[in-house]
Amino acid sequence: MAISVFDLFKIGIGPSSSHTGGPMAAAHRFARGLDRDGLLDKTARVRAVLYGSLGLTGKGHGSDKAVLLGLSGEKPELVDVDTVDERLAAMRSSGTIRLYGSREIPFAVGEDLVFERKISLPGHPNGMRFTAFDESGETLREKVYYSVGGGFVVDENATGADRIKADDTELPHPFTTAAELLARCRETGLSISGLMLENEKAFGRTEDEIRTRLLDLWRVMSECVRRGIAKEGMLPGGLKVRRRAHQLHRQLQAEDPGGDPLQTMDWVSLFALAVNEENAAGGRIVTAPTNGAAGIVPAVLTYYDRFVRRADGADGRPDGRAGSGSGGGSGGWSGGWSGGWSGGGADDDGVVRFLLTAGAIGVLFKENASISGAEVGCQGEVGSACSMAAAGLTEVLGGTPEQVENAAEIGIEHNLGLTCDPIGGLVQIPCIERNAVASIKAITAARIALRGDGRHFVALDKAIKTMRDTGRDMLDKYKETSRGGLAVNVIEC
Repeated sequence: MAISVFDLFKIGIGPSSSHTGGPMAAAHRFARGLDRDGLLDKTARVRAVLYGSLGLTGKGHGSDKAVLLGLSGEKPELVDVDTVDERLAAMRSSGTIRLYGSREIPFAVGEDLVFERKISLPGHPNGMRFTAFDESGETLREKVYYSVGGGFVVDENATGADRIKADDTELPHPFTTAAELLARCRETGLSISGLMLENEKAFGRTEDEIRTRLLDLWRVMSECVRRGIAKEGMLPGGLKVRRRAHQLHRQLQAEDPGGDPLQTMDWVSLFALAVNEENAAGGRIVTAPTNGAAGIVPAVLTYYDRFVRRADGADGRPDGRAGSGSGGGSGGWSGGWSGGWSGGGADDDGVVRFLLTAGAIGVLFKENASISGAEVGCQGEVGSACSMAAAGLTEVLGGTPEQVENAAEIGIEHNLGLTCDPIGGLVQIPCIERNAVASIKAITAARIALRGDGRHFVALDKAIKTMRDTGRDMLDKYKETSRGGLAVNVIEC
């Protein structure tokens, strides 16, 4: 099975890849199948039941909204986030949905959309069952789907597997472990980003197409940071969580840039807070590799863009303005970097290398453990994102493949055991701050690795296995059910 960097980094909407993006994609897939197989015109009613973690925390994660939009034919990467609330209000007011954008049928949340809090399906904690009925109440089609993290959706035939649909693409440099990845780099002389680039070409994309798509993702990330900084007010959901990024940005702009040697870390926190506040509000984000951890890679990449001295000798810009790596220009990219990179300043080349390297590490987590908070806790989301960001930063700062692997291992090792216990089932507390802390941790991991020679005691493969085993042993109440941890020890008000 082959996993692409574009499977791990996808444009979507908040607040959750597994509880919003996944259910929307599943509902869309079900409605599309009815249309494709000539069943749409025969469908008089559709029923959706969400089980397990989706049943327990789905309301706080917007799963009901996602199902309504998906059945209406919307996809996470294309839906207009500015019109979502208006459209959902119209659906609820009329008590109908336009199935796959064409056939209007009755639909009532609570009757046709059910949150089943006491039952889990066998394949994964995030299970869904969709059923279509004809005018006489006979079943036309019933399908079970699982949202397995990062927006990935599998059907009942993939029961028990945290995997995307099998892809038989033959890669020139296949790897399923970090040990194999390092061996391939030694054999070929390629950097990790260079090796990942060659593998991406096997999916039928040219080098320019890969670069363009990655820079498009970077533009979405950058725009998300800007939107998060610009907006004020309370986040939705009832917890009355106040947006902090706007005020923090004003404070930092007013301060002496040289007055505090750690001020740069406050800027990194700002970038992460901005993204995750946008995610919590249902805005446009990039899964990296999930929505709950979507602020870490953008925050660290923005740090690289704005604080690393550029190849032309210019300093980064700590004032919130975009630099050359924001995807706005060519950045002087001319290809030919796949054999490795000797370090230098921030530019578009570095952004591309960063994302390819982070994607390679994400593949290892997806292949050997999980990126689903409902399956292994937040160590699978924030932990994997921290590891990915640490690896990406290490490569673009001139690290060897061994140093990159070391940074990735540090990133996950110090997130092991992290629980997923969102208060009120909302992706707000502790999720937003957790992304800021993990962003700082990723930068620290990269700096520690770059000070060494790549040799270290715990291998990344061992750390990933430990994360998987820890998630298996973790009580379900700590895995995105809001039945343990902060979710039950903090009074909602």
